[in-house]
Parts: sequence; C-alpha cells; structure tokens
Amino acid sequence: MINFIGTSHDPHFNLAMEEYFIKHFATEDDCIILWQNSPVVVIGKNQNTLAEVNYEYCKTHNIQVVRRLSGGGAVYHDLGNLNFTYITANNHDGIGPNFKKFTQPVINALAQLGVVAELSGRNDITIDGKKFSGNAQYYYKDRVLHHGTILYSSDLSMVQNALNVKQSKIEAKGVKSVRSRVTNVLDYLTTKATINEFMQTLMDSLMIEAGADNKPYVLTPENLIAIKKIQTQRYDTWEWNFGRSPKFNLKQEKRFEQGTVEFYFDVDNGLINACNIFGDFFGKQEISELEAKMAGLEFSEAAVTEFFKTINVHDYFGKLTSTELLTCIFQ
Repeated sequence: MINFIGTSHDPHFNLAMEEYFIKHFATEDDCIILWQNSPVVVIGKNQNTLAEVNYEYCKTHNIQVVRRLSGGGAVYHDLGNLNFTYITANNHDGIGPNFKKFTQPVINALAQLGVVAELSGRNDITIDGKKFSGNAQYYYKDRVLHHGTILYSSDLSMVQNALNVKQSKIEAKGVKSVRSRVTNVLDYLTTKATINEFMQTLMDSLMIEAGADNKPYVLTPENLIAIKKIQTQRYDTWEWNFGRSPKFNLKQEKRFEQGTVEFYFDVDNGLINACNIFGDFFGKQEISELEAKMAGLEFSEAAVTEFFKTINVHDYFGKLTSTELLTCIFQ
C-alpha cells in the first residue's frame, strides 16, 4: 500500500495530485493520502459555482474556489480541516457508491480516541447529529477514488459564510449542496491534540486497519512535474472552476445615488448568452447596444472589467462608474 501525508497546502496542486494518482500513477497498489488545504471552497463536479459560493465574501477573505472531479456538494477547507483520500480497485460493491467501506475505518479510528461517530444519510459522518465530514467518490476505469473532509479545528463561521448564497438571485441547474449543522472533532476529544498529531494518529490507525506497513511514500521529481502539469491544464483555469458551471440565470441589482441598476444574465458554459439591463439611471446611448455587446462575453469579473475599459460607461449609465457597475454585477 502506498501512503503519505501531503505537504502542500495549495488546493489546486492537491486536487491535481489526486487526479494524477488515480489516472497516471503506474501501480495496482491501494493508496491512502492525508492532506490539507489553505482556505478554499471545493465545488462538486456537477455544481454551479456561483450558486454555491458567497463570491464577495470569498474574495474579501482570500478564500479560493476550485472544482473537483467527484460529484456531491460544496465543502469548505482550511488548515483546521483534514482531508483523506483512498484510491483502490473498484470491486463493484453493489449498485452505486459504497461510502461505508471507506468511512468506517475513519469512524473506527475516532472510536479509539473516544469519539463516537457514525455514517449519516448518503455521505456524511456525524457526531451527535452534527456533520464533521462530507464524502464523495470518482470512478476512473477500474479504479475508485474516495475522499472526505474531517473538520478538526476549522473556523466554523467561515464554513457558514463562504457557502451562504442568496439563492433568490440565481436560478441554476446542477447539483445543490445540502446545508447541515457542523462541528469540529477537537471539541469531543478528552485528550487534546494538534491537528498534526491527530493526522499522524489517524494515518497510523488507517494503516493498521488496512493491514499494511506504514512506510510513507515520497513524491519524486517526476511525480511533481506530472502533477504540476495537470494543475496548470485544469485546476488553475477559470474554464474549469467557473466556466464549466451548468447553465444559469442571474439577477443582480443595486441602488446608487445616481440611480438603480438591474442586470439580468443568461449564462451557459461560462459565457453570457443574453444580457438585459434596467434602471432609472440616465444615459445618452441606447442600452440595447451595450446588451448586444456583452453577449458572448466570459462571465467573470476580470473579463467584464476589461470589457468596460473598451467602452465609455458614462454614455450608457450617466454618472455611474464602471467600478460601481462591477460591484452590482459581482457583489
């Protein structure tokens, strides 16, 4: 069995690492990896990013947003959260994902520390009815990747705020996250430990449960080059993290001293199909001209910012500035 504790906290790298090990690493051995991310919201494969993320809050608090290969809902990671990954042969254990097979060793490890946890619902692990672990799976050829979170000492206010989206403003297709009451494992430990100590204890327990020697694998320079290539081609890109979102309609409005503005967007594959703009602002040019110009534009703050530089905003919106319009669209 291959096992190691990741040293990178870059979520783009870590998700690329998972993809590398299930798709490109030449081995039939099982893998167990423990790893951590700096603050990030990780989006499920079939989710609409803007429908899951409090974009303004994440931007203000330097919380990254990355899409993963597996399905399921959005989850928040920080350095108080521990992620575990199993990669193994797909033994076709019944119809659909077998979450119990991979979560039970974690539950058993926590039991040895005096923490009573259980698999709840489809893919959560809970303590006293409160969620501390969300799990998801990804299948590739004859292999399965199971990964899950463990909230150990996370900032739970960040968890709630980063995922707090005003759903009334967005009509999105795709899988929606189910919000649950959350908790940290640390609160239930009688003997407190740092997350690094807990991580090592967990790895030791998982390896004993698997009946394997705990001889950690070390990533080679060749591994690192391959992982970085995957990261650059997929996980670092706007197209993957935002553009891949299912089609959605979005309404944004804001009142300024110079008037109220309403934007209505129809977005597909990350591109603006149609845009309608309303409000009581004063402009010289027909707003329909601007609506037509915005069709086909990438729906991202960077792209819209660059677009506004190519036009005279005051011709369409009077005294309103491009900065004010951007706060309306991407608030």
